[in-house]
Amino acid sequence: MTTADQIMHAGAQCVTEDESLAVAAKLMRDRGVGALPICGENDRLMGIITDRDIVVRCIAAGLDPAVTTAGELARGRPLTIEGSDDIEQVLRVMEQHRVRRLPVINHPEHKLIGMISEADVARHLPQARVAEFVSAICAEEE
Repeated sequence: MTTADQIMHAGAQCVTEDESLAVAAKLMRDRGVGALPICGENDRLMGIITDRDIVVRCIAAGLDPAVTTAGELARGRPLTIEGSDDIEQVLRVMEQHRVRRLPVINHPEHKLIGMISEADVARHLPQARVAEFVSAICAEEE
């Protein structure tokens, strides 16, 4: 059985809730990623910020990314998966919520240990299952 911690990118770097979106964008550029976890006090996961969030919810809305913080864009409770969860559970969560990235936490500390992306899933599944997965997360709302 393949588990989340076997397919994830370990060592995901957080942007703090107080850091500006300009700092987050530079970190994304430097790390070659399109999303970063947002961490608050005690490294608790607060959400995820994507490059699209920065463009659509900040720049296009007329906000200044140099002063708008990552915490200002963090909404709701972030979806997570535990490192010991099997890949089918990972797929269920990603498909049900139509998300392309999923933070992986350890239990019981609830600390971030990595991130799973579409690419991570694609590298570890048969091609037919990858096609089914991509179709599910990209499906239009009915």
